[in-house]
Amino acid sequence: MLQLFLREPACDENNGNDDSYKRWRSLLDELESVIWSLMSSGGQSEARLWLCNSLSGISSINSRRQCDLFVNLLRSKPIKWHLASQLLQLIFENQPQKVGPIIAKKSYKLENFFKGNPRRILQWFSNFAGSGDFEHGKGAKALSQFAFVNRDICWEELEWKGKHGQSPAMVATKPHYFLDLDVQRTVENFLEYVPEFWSSNEFSESLKDGDILFIDTKYFVNWFTDLMYKEELEELWDVIEEFLMEQSFSFLCHHLLIILEEQDFHLFLDLIPKYLKPKSESIASGNASDWLEIVLSKYRGSSTIDQLLLLNAVTNQARQLLRLVREEGSEEEKEKIRNLVFQICDSSSYTNDLAPLMEEVSKRKPLEIHNKEDCGSDYDGRSSWSPKHKKRRKHKRKRKRKLDSAESYEDELVDFSLTNNRRDLQSKAGDWLLSTDGYSTTWSS
Repeated sequence: MLQLFLREPACDENNGNDDSYKRWRSLLDELESVIWSLMSSGGQSEARLWLCNSLSGISSINSRRQCDLFVNLLRSKPIKWHLASQLLQLIFENQPQKVGPIIAKKSYKLENFFKGNPRRILQWFSNFAGSGDFEHGKGAKALSQFAFVNRDICWEELEWKGKHGQSPAMVATKPHYFLDLDVQRTVENFLEYVPEFWSSNEFSESLKDGDILFIDTKYFVNWFTDLMYKEELEELWDVIEEFLMEQSFSFLCHHLLIILEEQDFHLFLDLIPKYLKPKSESIASGNASDWLEIVLSKYRGSSTIDQLLLLNAVTNQARQLLRLVREEGSEEEKEKIRNLVFQICDSSSYTNDLAPLMEEVSKRKPLEIHNKEDCGSDYDGRSSWSPKHKKRRKHKRKRKRKLDSAESYEDELVDFSLTNNRRDLQSKAGDWLLSTDGYSTTWSS
């Protein structure tokens, strides 16, 4: 059983147990070091993903505040190219019609988009309707409408696949004749000889719903990041703010935080306390995000990101941490963890303290934060624990067994009665028990 302090507990120097306390704390520090070594062995990417998942559960940030939070992050220096690209990608995928009007107003810039690129030309302009279809596709419709309205200046630029061309009168009565148009050569002619088309109402109208974004999304992401940061287009920033307000905080965290550079992620953690709704430090709910909000509200960059990652893993991602230890830990590391746990439980100076604490924890919800100074449960140096809130609920637990080809995993009931001997934590010879957030499992050596 790991005891977690959100700040270092105060110890009465005159209580006669100072040496025992220092040894007990030293063992906890050593256990922390082993766990952190396992967590950081893979570059901390998994631990950071756990923290992002926990952050996504925060519910006290309203839509206006979450918008301000991410906009401030986007506008901070240095320029957040990766974050902006990911956000634009989300807008394109979910609400392309929001940015379509911006493209339509700058339709003349798409000359370079199509120039020298037959694939893009054919994807956008070759969707003419047959005799049984209702109407041409957007690009084909723009091309045909402009050709009819401006036939005196551009009809001769239309290239046909047959031996002879088609007259405007003939095509007007039989629109399916456009199926015989050589689209690639025609558009290439328009690029060279009909510049009026690219700023025309017909072409602009075809772009307003944003469907053209899917012809080459990467191209438009690059273009729009330039509009954000180089041209500082306010219309685009308005679209971004509207999108940020419409999405849930959970959605934004899951899709945006994972791509942040380390420095930018630190900045996000520094910014978020300003946007959290003030919350009482007395929390009696099972919502794991409550304690995280309290911790973040006091986070001012004084704690390192490593400490926050470790704190979140131990208290809020216990099952994932246990899986990581099982899968990534060496036999030597597992043995070291087991020995440290036994030594911590056998600390004679705290024999009378751990038992009532663990018995009380066994009756609580998986996560319960009490109204204590600095958000923590303080050890008062006089062998007493005094939480202000107690909720006792009886929970029935069923033993579950999952089998696969390699090993079996078993969830067992935990007996927290430690009055006689803490080594009773062992459910059977050769096994030891790790229990966090109400979830427990035996671990065979």
